[in-house]
Amino acid sequence: MVRRKVYNDGMTALTREQQLVGTFVTLADSLVDEFDVVDVLQHLVDECIALFDAAAAGILLRSPEGHLEVIVSTNERSEFVGLMQVRVGEGPCVEAVTLGQVVSVADLDQIADRWPAFAAEARRSGFSSIHAIPMRLRDSTLGSLNLFRDQTGELNTPDAIAAQSLADIATISILQQRLVEESEIARTQLQRALDSRVIIEQAKGYLAQRESIDMDAAFTRLRAHARSTQSRLGVVAAEVIAGRLKL
Repeated sequence: MVRRKVYNDGMTALTREQQLVGTFVTLADSLVDEFDVVDVLQHLVDECIALFDAAAAGILLRSPEGHLEVIVSTNERSEFVGLMQVRVGEGPCVEAVTLGQVVSVADLDQIADRWPAFAAEARRSGFSSIHAIPMRLRDSTLGSLNLFRDQTGELNTPDAIAAQSLADIATISILQQRLVEESEIARTQLQRALDSRVIIEQAKGYLAQRESIDMDAAFTRLRAHARSTQSRLGVVAAEVIAGRLKL
């Protein structure tokens, strides 16, 4: 059956399949262009509501320090339930991240003994079922894409496969963003090292000329002072060039 997304004025917009393809394209574009990872993830959860007949959706991500955080959500209900799971350390979303496996709850009334705090709060928020999908690449699980539904029942197989595929692309987007940030840090550190090296060479030349010594002897003086004072060599060299340090 082909489902269609319909505008409020009754005009047919996109078939469900077209919308799914459009979501894949948007996520794929983030891999080849500059993007804000939060915007990408927010777009993903917004689209998931229509794509998978969900009442709400949200994403939990593991911080660099290892803490789970709600990074995006479609409404306050899903954000609250996500935060509650993080706080009490239990629930399908947390377990999906911990185990790196899909955790599907077809009827929240049936898991009160397993996750009592989560089940009570989720039901009070109006949810009846949840599908938590790990955002995983090989052995690394970054978080979970969580679909909250007002009706009971499992996601059908095609929807489950599509949701996992979207989560996989989003995972790659997050990892790419982290690599970009790490490469920026690496470039900054490299440039700092290059700048420091220039200053050191200038200080060596300055000392060699002023003290009538060769460059190796000048460098030995710089290094010896840096070690004795536990200072960075570049800082010592800058002080020498500025005339604030006599060696």
